[in-house]
Amino acid sequence: MQLTGEIYGINGPIVYLQGNLGFKMAEMVYVGDDKLVGEVIGLTKDITTIQVFEETTGLKPGQTVYSTGSAISVTLAPGIIGNIFDGIERPLKEIAKTGGAFIPRGVNVESLDKQKKWHVHITVKEGDHIFGGTIIAEVPETSAIIHKSMVPPDTNGVVTKVYPDGLYTIDEPIVVIQTDAGEEKILTLTQHWPIRIPRPTQKRYPSDRPLLTGQRILDTLFPIAKGGTAAIPGGFGTGKTMTQHQLAKWSDADIIIYIGCGERGNEMTNVLEEFSELVDPKSGNPLLDRTTLIANTSNMPVAAREASIYTGITLAEYYRDMGYHVAIMADSTSRWAEALRELSGRLEEMPAEEGFPAYLASRLSAFYERAGFMQNLNGTEGSVSIIGAVSPQGGDFSEPVTQNTKRFVRCFWALDKALAYARHFPAINWLTSYSEYISDLSPWYSKHVGNNFVNCRNQLVSLLTQENSLNEIVKLIGSDVLPDDQKLVLEIARVVRLGFVQQNAFHKEDTYVPMEKQLKMMEVILYLYDKCKKLVAMNMPMSLLRENDIFEKIISIKYDVPNSQLDKFDDYFKMVDAFYEHMIATNA
Repeated sequence: MQLTGEIYGINGPIVYLQGNLGFKMAEMVYVGDDKLVGEVIGLTKDITTIQVFEETTGLKPGQTVYSTGSAISVTLAPGIIGNIFDGIERPLKEIAKTGGAFIPRGVNVESLDKQKKWHVHITVKEGDHIFGGTIIAEVPETSAIIHKSMVPPDTNGVVTKVYPDGLYTIDEPIVVIQTDAGEEKILTLTQHWPIRIPRPTQKRYPSDRPLLTGQRILDTLFPIAKGGTAAIPGGFGTGKTMTQHQLAKWSDADIIIYIGCGERGNEMTNVLEEFSELVDPKSGNPLLDRTTLIANTSNMPVAAREASIYTGITLAEYYRDMGYHVAIMADSTSRWAEALRELSGRLEEMPAEEGFPAYLASRLSAFYERAGFMQNLNGTEGSVSIIGAVSPQGGDFSEPVTQNTKRFVRCFWALDKALAYARHFPAINWLTSYSEYISDLSPWYSKHVGNNFVNCRNQLVSLLTQENSLNEIVKLIGSDVLPDDQKLVLEIARVVRLGFVQQNAFHKEDTYVPMEKQLKMMEVILYLYDKCKKLVAMNMPMSLLRENDIFEKIISIKYDVPNSQLDKFDDYFKMVDAFYEHMIATNA
């Protein structure tokens, strides 16, 4: 029986009903004559509180609220990849056909196309005992992704009927089972899952392999593990979105889910247009063939913004359960936190620091905790990696969202305004950024890249740190008073900054760099440093060493050595040797 109630009060996106009407916590409801989508967020014996995911203009007391009996959920079936949804999984392209550029109130569209027929290959047979997570059918969803339809996690039984391979819609029966309780149940390509509940897994693996991105400062200096978490904080114009584009394009994740959470409409439009045009460098197909976009602009209702990251993470977990590695780009969690703040204010809750609700930290932790490298119910392995952009006002990293995010992520890529304005890309500050995954990933680097990879990385970080300390002295008294060994540190650190850390996203050899080339580049730079140290120890002045163009040649390695011709590095080691011998011979 459908429960109903009458609206008693309205405060922005918050609607109150009087009395205990039998609604359940977190239940999805339809509000008012336009059937606006809402969710029950508070229950007392006197008041039922609902947040509405749509614009509440025109609602009035006395209108009816209808229960649905189920939590706010997403539809999981073929058709998700390549689609663009709003914060509660409504397809924007379908809405645009009927409602135009802006989402009309009470719009009722299916999340996924129920008329489209998919080529379905059934992977079970009669008599099989199947359980939650068992793959029952495979569907070519795009040219890049095979969709593996699974038994819902709470279902198990014996297959009694299997339909032949062929064309099916997402709602047509493909398998019939007799459950362990003795009931007959029809399985289709579709299942539903509540967005606020993590999907179950068998086991969580430790973080022992990196998510490779092809960006040197990330892969080498501050790596993220597959199934790991990272934050990219930065003020306006520091390159958060551009960095996430590079990660979406080049990271070795199978599927990308991009959540535009509360961003400006024109910026979100650019993202959607650029993603539509990007070509996947691995396959040559459009990048959209392995991407899902969730667009929730700043002028959309705040409650839907709050729900959007849960929608995104639930879609990611669904594809993880198939055995895929998924990367989530949440841009930006600050806007999501601002939505929490606005809803909290409407609910008249006691504010904490800067007006944010007291439960900001627990909500952030609940989101980031859903990342991980997992063994799924069906025995496959998959991962969800979360990369969240943070937009602190005025670039102030001491504000609550950045500080609380730091508590729950193990990788912190701090964008720097000065570097961004100096056209240094990626504008990640190597002094304030960090990664806690280094020790976990060291065995992988030793096995797959080289035994001295981590040692080379540590030496580069040490040089950059020394440079910062020496620059403080230089600002006070100038560089001329420094001894030559310290001048050498400054010169080699410059080579590291310009030749290794800085990267050109528009150069075909530099936009993506394999791990083997990253190691070779470090080895050449450190080999040059080692030879120069010996020359300085022989009392050779730094001014003399700088007259040679060897430093500029090492900086230009990133452009001059193609990713497919790493044997050219031998010439650079010989070049450094020749430089060393020349300096000794001419100054003997």
